[in-house]
Amino acid sequence: MRDPEKVHENDIIFGRNSVAEALRSGRAIDSLLAAKGERSGSIPKLIAMAKEKGIVVKQVDIKKLDYMCAHGAHQGIAVLAAVKQYSTIDDILTAAREKNEPPFIIVCEGIEDPHNLGAIIRTALAAGVHGIIVPERHSAPLSFAVSKASAGAVEYMPVARVVNISAALKQLKERGLWIFCADMDGSLYTESDLKGAIALVIGSEGHGVGRLVKENCDFTIKIPMKGQINSLNASVAAGILIYEVIRQRN
Repeated sequence: MRDPEKVHENDIIFGRNSVAEALRSGRAIDSLLAAKGERSGSIPKLIAMAKEKGIVVKQVDIKKLDYMCAHGAHQGIAVLAAVKQYSTIDDILTAAREKNEPPFIIVCEGIEDPHNLGAIIRTALAAGVHGIIVPERHSAPLSFAVSKASAGAVEYMPVARVVNISAALKQLKERGLWIFCADMDGSLYTESDLKGAIALVIGSEGHGVGRLVKENCDFTIKIPMKGQINSLNASVAAGILIYEVIRQRN
């Protein structure tokens, strides 16, 4: 699997002056990366600027920052650019209401491979999903790699980023949605009623849906496996389940 932290050169802006300009410009930024223990010069101010704008700040090892910046003169700081601004849960629910449709939301928990996230976004847009929810951490950023994998669908699909997936699921329940979790311990997906207002949780490529998140789901559904392996690629599983929802709604 492709290293999710090895980003395309167009995604990363590094060096203190360049980072400062990126923060001032108002462009879409996914996260700020600061070398662990580095607090000299303007770095504390840049970190404070990022936090004021709601940008995720990550402390990373200096060697990792060297690698991500292709050993350029990063001066201990960089930002990952996003191809678009993130939406909110309210934006997604409003989009469903404007179409006079029951909300259909995909929740990606820990999808760190940009190709998988991009493929999910592409399928979701084609199927009429109203929005995607991702966590601030342990998720692929809305990078150029995601945009390419989505064939440009990311430009049209609302993607909301939340601090805590479990809290977001509780919020969705309060707004009248049923939460379905994709997991091998569930009921057959074809035997579940998926026609109402729902959110579908897709877990990470390696570990599936976490225990705490699973506890906040109302139902668990599975795709039957008849071969020698017991799981599917996350984007393939999402595609199968998304189109079962559409089949039932139609």
